[in-house]
Amino acid sequence: MSGHPASLTLCDLTQSYAAKGGGVKTYLLEKRRFILDRTEANHCLIVPGERDAITRDGRATTIEIASPQVPGSPNYRLLLRTNAVLEALRYAQPNLIECQDAYNLPWTSLYYRRRNPQTALVAGYHTDFPTVYVERYLAPRAGAYAARQVKRLAYRYASSLYKRFDAFYTLTQIAAEHYGALGIDAPFILPLGADTKLFTKARRCDALRTKLGAGPATPLLIYAGRIDHEKKARMLVEAFRKLPQSWNASLVMLGDGKDRLALMAECADENIHFPGFVDDRETLASYFASADIYVSAMENETFGISVIEAQAAGLPVVGVRAGAMLDRVPPSLGRLGPCGDADAMGANIAAVWMDRLSGMGERARAHAQENFSWPKTFEKLVFEIYPAALRKRAGQEFSGLLEQPHSSQAQAS
Repeated sequence: MSGHPASLTLCDLTQSYAAKGGGVKTYLLEKRRFILDRTEANHCLIVPGERDAITRDGRATTIEIASPQVPGSPNYRLLLRTNAVLEALRYAQPNLIECQDAYNLPWTSLYYRRRNPQTALVAGYHTDFPTVYVERYLAPRAGAYAARQVKRLAYRYASSLYKRFDAFYTLTQIAAEHYGALGIDAPFILPLGADTKLFTKARRCDALRTKLGAGPATPLLIYAGRIDHEKKARMLVEAFRKLPQSWNASLVMLGDGKDRLALMAECADENIHFPGFVDDRETLASYFASADIYVSAMENETFGISVIEAQAAGLPVVGVRAGAMLDRVPPSLGRLGPCGDADAMGANIAAVWMDRLSGMGERARAHAQENFSWPKTFEKLVFEIYPAALRKRAGQEFSGLLEQPHSSQAQAS
C-alpha cells in the first residue's frame, strides 16, 4: 500500500456529549489531550450542538451539528441529521471512527465505511442501554417479564451491530464476558481513568467545608452527576436522613438534572446543598477533597469515572451492589448494599464514617493511583485497540502510524 497520509485522522462520533459534564465528555476531552500530546495524529470530534459550527485548533477539529434537546434533559441533544453527519465525515476524512452509541450514529458510520472501505470502525460500550433504557423503562409499564424479553432482544441487536465493527471494547470484565457469550470475538476491556494529579486530598479546603455546613469533625457526603431518577438522586437524600441528627452531617449534590429543583425545594430546611453543575475541574477536585465519603445509588453504572475521581481524592465510597460498583468498590475501600434500600445505604454510610480512622481513604487513593489513570487508558486504546482495528481494515502500514513516538515521554506519563 502506498500514498498513505503522513498522519492519521482519528474521529469520535457520539450522541452522548453533554454541554455540561458527563462521563463521555470527560473521556473525549482527555483522549483528545492524549492524542495531541503523544501522537502525530489529528483528532476530530463530531457532536450534537445548539447550532452548526466547525472549530479548528491546530490538529484538533470540533464539528457541532444543530440538534434538538433530549426531552426532560437540560444538557443532552438528539443528533438525528444523518446527512449532516455524513457531510461532516466527508469533511474530516477520518482513517478511524469511534462511536460510543448504539442507535443511529453507528449505522451512519457503517454507511460511510461502505463508500470509504479503508476507514476502520471502533465501538465503545459506555452505556448498558438494554438494562438502563429498555428494561428499566418498560418494567413499570409492561411488567417485569415483558421488560426482560425486550431487553434480551436489545442485547441481540447490540451484538449484531457491534460484530460489524473492526474492534469493540467494554469498560468491565462482566460486560466483555456477556458480549463474548453473544458471539463477539474477544472484546477488548478498556478501564477508564482519572486525573490522579488533580484529584488529591491536598486540595481540601476548610473554608469550603464551612460554607457547606460541615465542621472539622462532622461528616460531609458528596455526590456528583445528574440529579434525576435514573441516577437515583432521591435515594441519596433518603439515606442521608437516616443518619443520627446529632452528627450534624452535610450532603452536597453536584450537578444538574430534572429532579434538582424539586429536591432543592423539598430539602430547603436541611443541611443538603445543590450548587449545580461545576464545569471547572479544579473546583470539582476541591469539592471532592473537602468531603469525607462519596455516595452513589446508581444501579447500572457502566464504569463510574466519578467513583475513581473520588477514590483518587482519598474518599471511601458507599454505593449499591450492582453494575460497575462491584468492580470499583472492594470491601476495603467502602461498602455496597442492596439497590433501592435507603435504610441499608444509611447504615453503610454510618459504618464507614465510624471506621474513618482505619485508613480506608488512603487505601482508596493508592488503589486509584495504581490501577486507574488516563495515560494507561489511552495507551491501551490508541496503541493497542486502534492499531488492531486499522490492521483488520486497512493493513499493517496504517496501524504502524500509531506507535508510541517518544518513549521517554511515555515513561514520564
